[in-house]
Amino acid sequence: MRSDSHVNRQCDLPRKQREQLKTLLKGSLHQMAGIQRRKILIGTVFGTFIHSLLLLPAAWADTARLGVVRSPENEAYWSGITSRLVSAGVDYCVVDFAQVQQASDLGNPQLLFLPNIEQLKSSQLAALQEWMSQGGRVIVSGPVGTLSQPEIRNRLRSLLGAYWGFALTKPSELEPLRTNTQTWVRQSGLASNIQGGVVIPAGLNSVTAAVWDQSDNPPAVVTTDKSTFFGWRWGIDGVASREVDSAWLRAALGRYGLTVAAGAKAPTQSQQYCAPSKAPTAASAITPPANAPQQNTLTPPTSSPPSQIAQTDPDDVVTPTPSLPRRTGAITATEARAMDQELENLIGRFESALLAANATNSNVDLQTGAAIEQFLVASAKDTSGTNAAQAASQGLTSPASRAVAEARTALQNFRDAIASKDYNRARQQWIEARRLLWDNYPTDRRLAQSEIRAIWLDRGTIVTAKSEQDLARIFDKLAAAGFNTVFFETVNASYPIYPSRVAPEQNPLVRGWDPLKAAVKLAHERGMELHAWVWMFAAANQRHNALMNQPINYTGPVLTAHPDWAMFDKQGRVFEQNTKKAFLDPANPEVRNYLMALLEEIATNYEVDGIQLDYIRYPFQDPSANQTFGYSPTARQQFKELTGVDPVNVSPRDRNLWQKWTDFRIRQIDSFVATVSQRLHSQRPNLILSAAVFPIPRSERLQRLQQNWEDWAIRGYIDLMVPMTYSLDTKGLQKLAQPLLVQPSLGSSLILPGIRLLNLPDIGAVDQIQLLRDLPAGGYALFAVENLDANLLNILSRTQGVQENVTSRSQSPIPYREPFSAAAARYATLQREWSFLLANQQVLIQEPASAEWGKQADALSVSLNQLAAEPSMKNLLLAQRLLRSFRTDFRKWMQQQASRQPYQVQVWDNRLATIERLLHYGERTAWD
Repeated sequence: MRSDSHVNRQCDLPRKQREQLKTLLKGSLHQMAGIQRRKILIGTVFGTFIHSLLLLPAAWADTARLGVVRSPENEAYWSGITSRLVSAGVDYCVVDFAQVQQASDLGNPQLLFLPNIEQLKSSQLAALQEWMSQGGRVIVSGPVGTLSQPEIRNRLRSLLGAYWGFALTKPSELEPLRTNTQTWVRQSGLASNIQGGVVIPAGLNSVTAAVWDQSDNPPAVVTTDKSTFFGWRWGIDGVASREVDSAWLRAALGRYGLTVAAGAKAPTQSQQYCAPSKAPTAASAITPPANAPQQNTLTPPTSSPPSQIAQTDPDDVVTPTPSLPRRTGAITATEARAMDQELENLIGRFESALLAANATNSNVDLQTGAAIEQFLVASAKDTSGTNAAQAASQGLTSPASRAVAEARTALQNFRDAIASKDYNRARQQWIEARRLLWDNYPTDRRLAQSEIRAIWLDRGTIVTAKSEQDLARIFDKLAAAGFNTVFFETVNASYPIYPSRVAPEQNPLVRGWDPLKAAVKLAHERGMELHAWVWMFAAANQRHNALMNQPINYTGPVLTAHPDWAMFDKQGRVFEQNTKKAFLDPANPEVRNYLMALLEEIATNYEVDGIQLDYIRYPFQDPSANQTFGYSPTARQQFKELTGVDPVNVSPRDRNLWQKWTDFRIRQIDSFVATVSQRLHSQRPNLILSAAVFPIPRSERLQRLQQNWEDWAIRGYIDLMVPMTYSLDTKGLQKLAQPLLVQPSLGSSLILPGIRLLNLPDIGAVDQIQLLRDLPAGGYALFAVENLDANLLNILSRTQGVQENVTSRSQSPIPYREPFSAAAARYATLQREWSFLLANQQVLIQEPASAEWGKQADALSVSLNQLAAEPSMKNLLLAQRLLRSFRTDFRKWMQQQASRQPYQVQVWDNRLATIERLLHYGERTAWD
């Protein structure tokens, strides 16, 4: 690998001079065939530029046949990549991908090689598309583009004719196909045992050139006339040998007529750039991709300050990906601690998922007491610790287990490198450990527990479906992936998705059929619950008006029919300037009656299992900038009757009066929620009410949008709180979700944090789901179906899907529907994990603590099962008492285990807390 000082010394000449140099160089090469370029550079032809050339240690190459792309994703492996390029003997130049903005930035090689480029920007993809449209050809390897935005992944899939499907769980034999169309793979040295992944053909002209030696022979190498796709990370020791990588590259070059003699060495020109190089930028940093998941500990964090919330559109609040360590230079003590903590806790989540998978799929099924007895007998027979060592070594046979061990070694190497101030090695170890864990995340077996697995089914997907048959295919996929709850978008910007007698107009894009009726039927046939997702006070959306062929300022069918129902800002405007939405006035009795009638129509005419209240608030506001809402004639009159003051004349500087105005608006939302709860629950006691709410700090939220959802939870108005805890990284999700999950006062409602899939890599979604499984949460909700790709669907099908028959109801109880049964099921899952570890001699506990643990654990199991079978206040009180006692003692029993596995012990305590919350929730709902 070139030193950083060499990388940073780039061409400082003005562009015009560089072009002159380039032209002179071409002419001289034509005139002086056979003379080495370095001799030309010191000849008299360039005498006038000799001083400038001293600034050009890294020149560019016009004649290299292969351009090799260098980027932040493959920087850690660049040494292995370049050593294999030398072994292959190919004349190559380097493409600095961070500086590619257009096709000319790729230079003039005959062929491009993109080894392990997992993230592409839109400009980079556009440059590649243009370059290939002009006759360029490419070789790619590994999960190319998988960390890019969804639209980029789709375009890249079409461009390459294939895409990375998923990583294989263990090394497999790579077998070239001996076909008439793939003669280039007939040479020797290509078959080998490789740790790779499945490449999915995606075009009519895509042809499989090699397969993995497995039962269904999945594709390992796929080609089109313009591309060759290797299904493994090229250039990395431990994935494939140097000889095999070099042989495959030479073979692929041969496809395009670039033959290389075996054993030939690349010339000095290989270190040059394919195009005139600019000074390296911060974008070239050795950091994981911007969308790569981040991690944090399970200790309670402080709430994110408002400045950390990205609010280009406040209705789509998503915490941004935090800045990552610099590419070069010293790593500060603060950065080192953050990186250490991040990797430590990614390992923790990985191990937690692996334990769940191993325990779920094992034959161990003992009560804790019996498992402890076997553990003690085995320990007594093995005073030397041989059995424990064997059990530990046997656990390293799977790729996932080996990945944990290697990641822990890398973490220690990182710490050692920090201590010795070898910061480049520290960064490399950190990056490689994270990548190793992401590649081997346990996604091959079922590991889910009893939980809420919800997803929002959005209006756009419903409209695109166009018929019940199309909708059925969507529900088939969701059922196979293990979802048990669907939030079905039923009213959007005043348009119901069904033919309504209350609302003025059905969504015109679904006229002719009733998607809600079809959805209820389809969900129930597949054992899922269907909850009607309803926009409450948001009545119009300028961004949707274009879809409806309406004028941009159209206020929607309800406000058009009743303009006096509108909410205004202080300047008399209806549309909020950032979100481009118009709202109904919660203080208007006619508005409240209309919305109540709409909800009752849905609840009585359709067998929906629940109703979700969305936009149950005022618009986003900034009182400090005089941007506030709520000034309808009705609201102004009501407030004036209460205080004698028109709220238009109230300023935030008058704290007392301003707080009264804020409290007035908060009461409008609170009282409406109370009315909805009382009316709907009286008509349909088993109807589940949920609310999509913002997780920003309460004091700020009350001032900015008057959403007092904690009070709704405490009073039991809402069964299921769904905070929109959207973040592009796992650490951000935790900062938003954990403070909500540890509040004991909210136990009367279940908390279901949300995960937004837009721009989130699939492995990032898997990691965020695992975080919520490790926190005291009852499940998760994904937003939304339109961003749920096939690869993530496959992962979810393997890890949480119904294995027997997708048309039958899952045996796993849904926590909000059967809280006591869910509590018993979740505790049984905990006991299975403990039994698995005890059977494998992986628990640090001694007598008499072990005996007491087994006794209390089994007593609690009996009590929870009894409560699930015979719900009664007597059984509930007993279970709650036993659980409180068990949690207190459990922390003492696990002190020694926590010294070895602090993350996992904290996870177990969190799961006990979830069971406690389920009992509290059941206390309110079981006898309603």
